[in-house]
Amino acid sequence: MLRKFSLICLLGASFLLNAQEEEPNDTIPEYYVRMEGDSVLLSSIPLDDVYIFGKLEFADKKEKLRYYILRRKTLKVYPYAKLAAERLVELNDSIAQIKKKRHQKRYTKKVQKYIEGEFSDELKKLTRTEGQILIKLIHRQTGSTAFNLIKELRSGWRAFWYNTTAKAFKISLKEEFLPTQVHEDYLIEDILQRAFAANRLKKQKSVLDYDYTSLVNKWKPTKARNR
Repeated sequence: MLRKFSLICLLGASFLLNAQEEEPNDTIPEYYVRMEGDSVLLSSIPLDDVYIFGKLEFADKKEKLRYYILRRKTLKVYPYAKLAAERLVELNDSIAQIKKKRHQKRYTKKVQKYIEGEFSDELKKLTRTEGQILIKLIHRQTGSTAFNLIKELRSGWRAFWYNTTAKAFKISLKEEFLPTQVHEDYLIEDILQRAFAANRLKKQKSVLDYDYTSLVNKWKPTKARNR
């Protein structure tokens, strides 16, 4: 009896030992991928956020009309804000490579004249509300108000003068994009995200710190939340 028990223990130990030796072969090997144009191996592929949009809901026809007017104006001016952000990045990158401040100022003036020439004719055609949306979107794309950008590129007095002139047309160059606090700004963000998803606009991430999903939950109509 003891001999049989010892034999069973010996067979059991042998089985466990073989199982432990074979275990590494049962694991799934880790694979790496290389993105096109990149020499770095990655264990995972980064993907952009994908949003599932709910059906637009409006309290009445007036609110619905307001949204679609805002959408038309936002889609119109967004490319200018995107272009402004790209030009600002190019400017900062170039200035960082110029050592002498005198040469930096000379280069900045040259670029500013180019930007003014690139924008001025089209911007003159914008309505007051389109201009104000553009100011907000510039803040969304750059993290700086139009007033501060002008102040950095020109003198503080020039920024003050630009702001005073804009006020004559009821446009504030100090306006910020605040989708967590201002409902219209949330609507603008919603319009942009839907346009990005539909490939109506080329996506450029905001430099501001907010989450679109959280915005949707915050600004969701009360009736929709209670369903």
